[in-house]
Amino acid sequence: MLEVGVKAPEFTLPDQNGDVHSLKDYQGKKVILYFYPKDNTSGCTKQACGFAERYPQIMEKGAVVLGVSKDSVKSHKNFETKYNLPFTLLADPELEVIKAYDVWQEKKNYGKVSMGVVRTTYLIDETGTIIQAIGKVKAVDNPQQMLEML
Repeated sequence: MLEVGVKAPEFTLPDQNGDVHSLKDYQGKKVILYFYPKDNTSGCTKQACGFAERYPQIMEKGAVVLGVSKDSVKSHKNFETKYNLPFTLLADPELEVIKAYDVWQEKKNYGKVSMGVVRTTYLIDETGTIIQAIGKVKAVDNPQQMLEML
């Protein structure tokens, strides 16, 4: 996980509509950048719906939400449509940004070891500096936690 106080790594990724987003596009706003394992899974759906529910309040505080996983643009579009998600989902199938933010790690599940995305959320300030870094995030609690940090 990246440390609080460091400059957030710049990135450019396509969203659920195929439009390209870069971190620099959001200068002047706070960014909740959350990394999650997979579209349409139980925890990831709860987390995304939690952010969707709180999105108006997050925007009132001058922030945006960007969700990142290794799923495809098409998968993100289906996820967005199914749950009516009002924020941007970024596709990183090459794991470039996922690795840059140090969230591609060894995971243990029922004794089986594999590599995967560790659910992690970063709060990035208006100048592109990481001001909060939360690892091993609880999917259900994370959206409210981030709203309170704003």
